[in-house]
Amino acid sequence: MSDHDHRDGRRGVRLRTVDLARAVGVSTQQIRNYEDAGVLPPAERSAAGYRSFREVHRQALLTYRSLPAGFGTAQAARIMRAVHAADVPGALALVDAAHAALHEERAALRATGEALESLAGQPPEAVPRAGLRIGEIADLLGVRTSALRVWEDAGLLTPGRERGTRYRRYSPADVRDARLIHTLRRAHHGFGQLRPVLDDLRREGNGEALRARTLTARSRAMLAGSARLHAYLDRRDRLSAGATTTGSTRGGPGPSPR
Repeated sequence: MSDHDHRDGRRGVRLRTVDLARAVGVSTQQIRNYEDAGVLPPAERSAAGYRSFREVHRQALLTYRSLPAGFGTAQAARIMRAVHAADVPGALALVDAAHAALHEERAALRATGEALESLAGQPPEAVPRAGLRIGEIADLLGVRTSALRVWEDAGLLTPGRERGTRYRRYSPADVRDARLIHTLRRAHHGFGQLRPVLDDLRREGNGEALRARTLTARSRAMLAGSARLHAYLDRRDRLSAGATTTGSTRGGPGPSPR
């Protein structure tokens, strides 16, 4: 196809829906969904209603696809919708909020590691081989038996049961887990934060696995996505000359499916 067929004056390359989909490796239906969701700027439409995209749409799509690894799919869509609604300050506020949340998560992870180290330095509990009953472990930790039942309902504790009576029996490992849960709950950690900590502790037997966990990959993904977003915002005004919202596909490739 000639250069004349690919371009329409200074507004640049015209892309059919299928062209844009192939350029970034998604389906044509995803392109339609992205436009409908505001992830892409509005496409040009022919008199027959067929979409026509330009380079600004390709850049927007590449920017959006760079964001979920660091920000999550829902937040990435919100950021791009804000940009295309001409609310750049709102989009940047969403980026800032995600970085702040990552910082809080890192601080919580550090606090959890410190709690594990503190517990590791304490002498082991003198727990009978048969274990402790719920009232005994509640007295040991200084909590109510109802708290232990809540932790069990949340899947954080799984005490055994006595034969016949079906009374709960907490093994030495259960006592260790209960003490950790109690320590971290006092530090306002949610149940969702406690599950991976307990999984690490049960798998590794100490706090080494937790300290090895890192948020570096996510942090770097956020930096990469932010850099791409910055480049898109920087180029958007220049590209917008070729991204009008109305017009025909005259001079470009044939019509694409709606």
